[in-house]
Amino acid sequence: MPYLVAADLPAEPAGARWRRLLDRPGILQIPGTHNGMAALQAKAAGFDALYLSGAAMTASMGLPDLGVITVDEVCFFIRQVARASGLPLLVDGDTGYGEALNVMHMVRAFEDAGAAAVHVEDQLLPKKCGHLNDKRLADARDMAAKVAAAASARRHLYVIARTDAAASEGLDGAIARARLYREAGADAIFPEALTTAEMFRAFAEALPDVPLLANMTEFGRTPFFSASAFEAMGYRMVIWPVSSLRVANKAQQRLFDSLRRDGGTQSMLDEMQTRDELYDLIGLSDYEALDASILRTVLEDLPGE
Repeated sequence: MPYLVAADLPAEPAGARWRRLLDRPGILQIPGTHNGMAALQAKAAGFDALYLSGAAMTASMGLPDLGVITVDEVCFFIRQVARASGLPLLVDGDTGYGEALNVMHMVRAFEDAGAAAVHVEDQLLPKKCGHLNDKRLADARDMAAKVAAAASARRHLYVIARTDAAASEGLDGAIARARLYREAGADAIFPEALTTAEMFRAFAEALPDVPLLANMTEFGRTPFFSASAFEAMGYRMVIWPVSSLRVANKAQQRLFDSLRRDGGTQSMLDEMQTRDELYDLIGLSDYEALDASILRTVLEDLPGE
C-alpha cells in the first residue's frame, strides 16, 4: 500500500523495531540499499532490515568517502529509504560530524528522518573507508565521549560503536576500545576490517555478552564469509554495505558503453527492468486507486444542488 496512508505507517519507533529484530534467533542480515529503489528491491527479496553506507551515499553523489557529506544530506537518503521500505534502517554516522554536541545533533536528526540505528567510528577526519591504509584514530576517551553523547541524546535509536583500531593497535587494542565504548553506552560493537576467521572469533570470545556487527564488504581486507559463518563466530548482525551500488554501477557502465557503441539500447533490453516490473514494485496502481478513492470520496461528500 502507498506510504501516504497514515494507517500503513509503522506506529512503533524504528529503534524499538530494530531491537525486536535482534530478539529473534539467528543473525540479522542487513543489505546496503543506496536509494529508495534498492530498498524496495531488498524488501521484495525478503529482508527485514536495511543499511545505508557512507561510501555508497557519497559514491552515488560522485564523491569519495572522506567524511565530506553533511548530516542533512544523509537525512535525505534516510528519508527515502525508510519511506520506501518501511523497514528498520541502520545508518553509517561516520565520525559523528564533529564532537559530542554534533553527535547529539546527528542522533536527533537521524531519528527524525526515520533511522532505527546508527554506527559511529573512532577515526579522525578526514576519515577513510575502514579497509584502506593509514587511518588515523581518535583518542579512545574522546570516542567514548561521543558514544555517551549519542546514548544520552537518543530517544529510541540503537547506537553501535565502530572501532578501526585492529589495523594499528592490534586485536587487543580494538577489544580494549570496544569495552570502553560499551561502558560509555554503546548497544553493540562493530569491529572493522578484521582479516581472519580467528580474529573474528577471538573478538567475539572477548566480548561474549555484547551484540556484534560484522562487515562483509567486497574487495576489502575481510575474506568472504557467509551470514551463517559469521553467526557461528558469535556475531548478531552482518552488513553488505556497498554491494547493491557496485552491481548497479557496473550495469550502468555497460549500458552507457553499449549506447555509445551502438547508438541505441537494443542490445541491453534483456538486462533492463521492464515498465511493468517497475510499476509493480513502486505500487503505481495502488497510488492510482488511492487517488481515485479520495476524489470519489470528496465528490460524494459535496452537497447536492
